[in-house]
Amino acid sequence: MARNQLGHKTHSDEKFVGTMTASLRVMTHAPVGAIDAPDQRPAVLEPLLCFDLYAASRAVTQAYRPILGELDLTYPQYLVLTVLRPGEDVPIKYVAETLRLDHATLTPLLRRLETAGLLTRSRSREDERSVEVRLTEHGAEVAGRFDDVQCAMGEAMGLEVDEVRHLQRLLRQLTHRLRG
Repeated sequence: MARNQLGHKTHSDEKFVGTMTASLRVMTHAPVGAIDAPDQRPAVLEPLLCFDLYAASRAVTQAYRPILGELDLTYPQYLVLTVLRPGEDVPIKYVAETLRLDHATLTPLLRRLETAGLLTRSRSREDERSVEVRLTEHGAEVAGRFDDVQCAMGEAMGLEVDEVRHLQRLLRQLTHRLRG
């Protein structure tokens, strides 16, 4: 295995890069060259799976923007509201762990959602050290429209159900492996 200028191990093996590229083409059922053509990315980015993940993440978030804009939500706010269930007090710790967010990131999100009247924050009755969040009636109404959001995103992505499940399985495996 080769090392780059920073001393990190790299896969200089073209077989590895070719296998990954072929796997991505099989996964998306795209002909050779079809994945590369729309982006016109520099050759240096071609073998970087991390760039493909980054670009896909940004594209998905960008596709959500106008859909969630109709609900006056950002993507992170949408994720927070997705974790909450009407009528339930949910510990902030649970929300943070579920969304893999630290408290410094989550607290301003919750504050904005509370200011917008979508949720309330309060101390737990069982443990004063714990803060819980709860959807307001308005928050539950907004969250009630999330099925429409998912339908719109499904159409925007243009993936078949089996493709979505396959992609989710691969991404969850990758996340699990990287988190150790």
